[in-house]
Amino acid sequence: MQVAHKYLPHYTYDDYCLWEGNWELIDGIPYALSPAPTMKHQLINSNLIALFNVALKKGCGKCKAYMPIDWKIKEDIVVQPDMSILCGDCNKKYLEYPPVLVAEILSPSTAIKDRNLKKEIYASQAVKYYIILDPAFNKLELYELINGGYSPITVSPTEFTFAFEDGCIAEVNFEDIWD
Repeated sequence: MQVAHKYLPHYTYDDYCLWEGNWELIDGIPYALSPAPTMKHQLINSNLIALFNVALKKGCGKCKAYMPIDWKIKEDIVVQPDMSILCGDCNKKYLEYPPVLVAEILSPSTAIKDRNLKKEIYASQAVKYYIILDPAFNKLELYELINGGYSPITVSPTEFTFAFEDGCIAEVNFEDIWD
């Protein structure tokens, strides 16, 4: 029995839009995204986005990699993956449909949420690929959605070819991601 849960306020997207700072909203519960990501976290993220955007230009043209953006899944669930790949346009101030790939870079304050709660959310929304990057060990874990759940594909690959919608592919070399 979760007695404490019934006493917590339940927030929605409208509440979320009024908050200062960076937040995520999961099942009506706010999660602070602070302090700001470390310099290593930001470097890894910018390297990852650059690698994917170069690969996508060669193998697709319709898909692009993005820095954190609001993904409004429901009125009480808004997440900001560290990186998302979108195939198609998004003309709103938030994303309304699942990316084809999301990546999360672990930090001590987010590791449990990224490995469990957000992994379940992304699987429930049919995000095809999920990448978890662990800067403490320079480790990349790649998962693919199979039968409604994430199956591990590889750990710390040097190269991998992602297959997205409509024949789009991205051949990514991860060797320089940590530098």
